[in-house]
Amino acid sequence: MGDVRILVVQPSEADPPQRLGEWLIASGSEIDVVDPAGQQLPAELGEYSALVVLGGEMGALDDAQYPWLSDIRSLLSQAVGRRTPVLAICLGAQLLATATGGRVQQSRSGPEAGTLLVAKRDHAADDALLGPLPLTPDVMQFHRDEVMTLPPSAQLLASSPKCDNQAFRVGDVAYGMQFHVETTTETVLEWQRRMPELAESARAGQLSRDHLDSFHEDLAETWRPVAERFVRMAAQPPERRTSSRSLPLV
Repeated sequence: MGDVRILVVQPSEADPPQRLGEWLIASGSEIDVVDPAGQQLPAELGEYSALVVLGGEMGALDDAQYPWLSDIRSLLSQAVGRRTPVLAICLGAQLLATATGGRVQQSRSGPEAGTLLVAKRDHAADDALLGPLPLTPDVMQFHRDEVMTLPPSAQLLASSPKCDNQAFRVGDVAYGMQFHVETTTETVLEWQRRMPELAESARAGQLSRDHLDSFHEDLAETWRPVAERFVRMAAQPPERRTSSRSLPLV
């Protein structure tokens, strides 16, 4: 896949890149995982081909307690301007939205947790990254906040009954996903232990070990190809990176 180097920002110890990291590496990329609470984020993306920002328990605008959130927003804004591919997950999606003119607040419908479906919207049909997904892919939800207003340049790609803006694209190749695809059973069980009040919003049985084991097998089948397409997108020169399926990523 050439020299594809991806910066992975991990805001919380509770949400490492896990299988997403494995998929990215298996697809031919090199990943550098940075903990912004304990390590210095680069001021510029420099030689990085893509940016991944993971989830965390903090809010997207909790700068007073987590001052490095502004550094992540700066990198996300920079990536959008340079047409550097972005995959921003949960908190990452909220940071992408706020960095580019959107608005985040506590979910009006209450927290969302468990193994749920999202529904692709019309603009997703022709999207190079998410277009090949099933119409209603399975995802892991675990959040209190949501992107209430999309950035002006964003295209809505997926929704759910409790959260309108589940997946979106800002500009050409910056993707925000309110849900998780990187998890393992052990990680979700740890979230349940850490955040029992949020876990209570899941339907009965959805956070049991047996259910989560089965769910993650299906999750890999659906979302590993997305990671592969993301690496192919990152391997393209900036002028050839596109969100359109009419120009295959080869």
